[in-house]
Amino acid sequence: MAAPSRLSVLSILVSSLVLAGCSGDRAANPFSSSDTPSVARPAAPPVNMAGRWLLASPGLGQCNMTFGGTPGSAEGTIAPEGGCPGQFYTSRKWTFDSTGLTIRNHNGEPLAQLSAAGNQFTGQSTAGAAVTLTR
Repeated sequence: MAAPSRLSVLSILVSSLVLAGCSGDRAANPFSSSDTPSVARPAAPPVNMAGRWLLASPGLGQCNMTFGGTPGSAEGTIAPEGGCPGQFYTSRKWTFDSTGLTIRNHNGEPLAQLSAAGNQFTGQSTAGAAVTLTR
């Protein structure tokens, strides 16, 4: 029986490593890493966000906003009505994740970060003003 050539030994070795990578077993795939940070996955807000909400900031004013999105969705649109306090007239999008509800402007920049408190949300604008969002 002839000795295997270096090329065939290399082919077998590469094939074994590729197949080991498909197994999902860290011992079988020494090149995988569980040290990579996990990405915060969107979670559905505790209430259906779609509909009309009142955004208020004590001493600065209040306005109604219509939130869009499907039930269970972790993001949607915002259509502010006139007279919104601060920069909230530029609100266009909302997202909800493990950090809470974020209201973003037309450029995707955060305007406020709010936490769920029953059927409402409370928090602060990026300018530091207290903000509540209620039905």
